[in-house]
Amino acid sequence: MKTNHRRGIRRLVAAAAVITASSLVLAACGSGDDAGAGDQPQGSPDAVNAALEAGGTITYWSWTPSAEAQVKAFQKEYPKVKVNYVNAGTGNDHYTKLQNVIKAGSGAPDVAQIEYQALPQFALPGSLVDLRQYGFDSFESAYTPSTWNAVHAGEGLYGLPQDSGPMAMFYNKDVFDKYGLTVPKTWDEYVAAGKKLHTADPKKFITNDTGDAGFATSMIWQAGGKPFKTDGKNITVDLADAGTQKWTGVWNQLVTGGLVASIPGWSDEWFKALGDGTIATLPTGAWMPGVMEASVKPGAGKWRVAPMPTYDGTPATAENGGSTQSVLKQSANPALAAAFVRWLNHDGGVKPFLESGGFPATTKDLKDPTFVDKKSAYFGGQQINQVLTAAAGEVVKDWSYLPFQLYANNIFGDSVGKSYQTKSDLNTGLKAWQDALVAYGNQQGFQVNG
Repeated sequence: MKTNHRRGIRRLVAAAAVITASSLVLAACGSGDDAGAGDQPQGSPDAVNAALEAGGTITYWSWTPSAEAQVKAFQKEYPKVKVNYVNAGTGNDHYTKLQNVIKAGSGAPDVAQIEYQALPQFALPGSLVDLRQYGFDSFESAYTPSTWNAVHAGEGLYGLPQDSGPMAMFYNKDVFDKYGLTVPKTWDEYVAAGKKLHTADPKKFITNDTGDAGFATSMIWQAGGKPFKTDGKNITVDLADAGTQKWTGVWNQLVTGGLVASIPGWSDEWFKALGDGTIATLPTGAWMPGVMEASVKPGAGKWRVAPMPTYDGTPATAENGGSTQSVLKQSANPALAAAFVRWLNHDGGVKPFLESGGFPATTKDLKDPTFVDKKSAYFGGQQINQVLTAAAGEVVKDWSYLPFQLYANNIFGDSVGKSYQTKSDLNTGLKAWQDALVAYGNQQGFQVNG
């Protein structure tokens, strides 16, 4: 995935959260409906095919680097269909504009890109079309279990997975070789490597972390935590569950020990530190290679990819990032919009997505030898997709986000961020985050326990 894409995602989550969360959640509470309950099935698989045959015009909002190429290829295959592609912004603009048109009741695109973590916030108020009516629930076997789960809210299916971000550990082999570090297989070994590195050179760090909600929730996910549970309006927030404490048990050692660099991700300083060896590893999503190739050119040939360290050596990872495409309820031609989504992420649209550097969610492509065995010159000729595709099958199951996750992520810095700033117990910050989320959820009309 390209740099501007990932940067956009981070900025989007941070900037748009407050704006979108309140009104969307209020809308959800006002409806009195559970996820999907407001959908009255009106479509059918035949309706999708008929819509393609009849043709028409739809509008598509997206920031993915492959969007223009995909639209061009779609229109070539279906010349009766006109797709108006709109990049509404890669940050605040996308979700803010989407929310505004939803609230206004007109002006929404037929199809919009939505991150997995943001999907419930749009699906629960009934702003998206349940694609089960078009038979898309039969596509389950085409996708990884974690991404298939991510496009659901309640019983509804609100998109088809496009990309995925199974986590792996990216590491600077030159740094590891120079300081005699062994590639860690467990988090205990990871902490030990961090101590050894920082002791040998106090200017070098095993990784960076200043308090990123997306990273923290992914790490809790990998540790087996399930802090967010939603059943209609009933929500449970437990940021002291066993998995969360397993993660803080490791990460506290790095934070309180001053072993992680206080360098914000996606900053110019961060890119420089990745290139000069200041930061030795990155536990992150499978989309990272494209970012490094585009924006960390001094690191070429130095970096490698290994499976995520685990708590007991048994393979396990989590997702970090990823998006779907959803049909908006405002669409005047939802069958044609659904046909476009089907083509994007199930048919011909996957190829241009892969050609743009995307990491797929489709099991067929994750098993394709031409993808799996491809050598990466940037990573010293390593067949990195062998590691990354294996990770896609090792994602811990049954994770779920809050129906106001964008808001939750936006206030992470106000609570957990303080623990990072003072190099103190992350559990204290997580307790403050939980209290804030419980209060906010109840204010919005949910029944939140925590």
